This record gives sequence, structure tokens and C-alpha cells, in this order.
Amino acid sequence: MALVYLGLGTNLGEKERNLNDAIISLSQEVGFIIRSSTFYASKPWGFESDNDFLNAVVLVDTILTPFDVLSKTQEIEKSLGRTAKSINGYSDRLIDIDILLYDNLIIDQPTLKIPHPLIAERDFVIIPLSEIAPDLVHPVSGRKIVELLNR
Repeated sequence: MALVYLGLGTNLGEKERNLNDAIISLSQEVGFIIRSSTFYASKPWGFESDNDFLNAVVLVDTILTPFDVLSKTQEIEKSLGRTAKSINGYSDRLIDIDILLYDNLIIDQPTLKIPHPLIAERDFVIIPLSEIAPDLVHPVSGRKIVELLNR
């Protein structure tokens, strides 16, 4: 079993429903949801939009490999209405699921980077992550999540 932290985001449609549907799908397809953060409202990051985001972080206990988690999360995104990942920058989306951390693994492949390289730069990730795992140690920086939050 492995512990995986996933970041969720949506800025289109019924946002609370989108996050709840994603959490239900994750529990059915990826593993047992141990913890879920509060839903956080945030402004778009990296692009302009009139649509604010709703974000959350969940902790999942899984038997899947990191690449299997990636595949399942992409399938869930599609099943919930996501048409395509942004290639040239960011855009509005019904749902986005990012792998933030997977145990203490460090993976640097073209299709998968763990830990997610922008965890500490995104308040919409670091705030909900620190809510559910303040003492978790980032495997690259060696700092606790709460320390990254208070940067």
C-alpha cells in the first residue's frame, strides 16, 4: 500500500459537485480516501479567466503504482467531462487531478513528475495540503509542508 496526495481543481460548472464526484470516483478507482481537505476558493493561476477555482487535496491509500494512478486519474478526468489537458499554458477546466506526492518517491519522467514541482508555489495546493498533512516532509526539500506554507 502507498499513500498518495492528489490535488483537485475545478472552475467550470457546479464546482462543489465536480470535486465531490472526483472524490467518489477516486475512492472507487484509485483507493481508500483517508483524508480530504476543506474546499478552497482561489483565483486562476497562470492564466486569465473570469471563473474562480474550487480546490481540494485528498490523501488516498492505494495499491496502484504511480503510473497506474496517473492513468486512473486521467480516466476519471475524462469521465467527468475533461476534454484535454492544457498543452500551451493553462485554461478553464471542469476537473483537474494532479499527483502531488506518492509516498517518498521522486520520479522525474516526461509524463510524470513526483513530487509535483509547483507544490510550494501554489497556495491552492499548499494550503489544503498543510490542512491535512502539516508535518509531512517534502522528499526533495526535506522541509515540512507547514514550513513550505509559511515561506
